[in-house]
Amino acid sequence: MNEKRKRPNYTKEFKQDAVKLVVEQRYSCSEVGRRLGVAASGITRWARQYHQDQHDLDEGGITRKELEAENHRLKKENRLLEIEREILKKAAAFFAKESI
Repeated sequence: MNEKRKRPNYTKEFKQDAVKLVVEQRYSCSEVGRRLGVAASGITRWARQYHQDQHDLDEGGITRKELEAENHRLKKENRLLEIEREILKKAAAFFAKESI
């Protein structure tokens, strides 16, 4: 009797189609929820996320999430390049001493 109900997993395409009904067709979230058999709160959350994603787009069409991922990658690459530079500086100093 104490079984946990499993939440249904909806595909990205399903969510996008549901949000299109709200955004483009101007249906209410509760109406879309009834028609698709999904809780209205889920539709509302998906629509809110859609609007947030649209707001987060910059002029190049890149989302905040993508910018953060790129920033993280570049910081990691920068740390690696700094380490490589330090190694090369030490190697140059070592070989300069050897040649004297």
